[in-house]
Amino acid sequence: MSKKIDAAKLIADKLRGKTYLTYVEIANITGYHPKYILKLKKEIVEGKIKLKHGNKNKEPINKISQKEKDYIINLYKRSNVSIRKFCKFYNRRSYSCIYNVLKEANLLKKD
Repeated sequence: MSKKIDAAKLIADKLRGKTYLTYVEIANITGYHPKYILKLKKEIVEGKIKLKHGNKNKEPINKISQKEKDYIINLYKRSNVSIRKFCKFYNRRSYSCIYNVLKEANLLKKD
């Protein structure tokens, strides 16, 4: 994130006339592509620059609820099939999601 802040400061200094760096030089200093530097410049001029990501500290939409975790655990405990067959039967979540829920509950055998 500090790269973006540094780039924004250098671009703002160039717009105010405090530095004579070119946009390509600013790109080389910060490690960004020159086209991205020009995009940042446009955002600074329009006053729409965001230095913080918009979804930070928000819950994912597809996060599995505790109620559904408990349901999966109880359903798997009552079954006697492999995890692959259980995933095909459940069919609402991915294999990795179900695997992680069952692993967290210590229901999987360790090889």
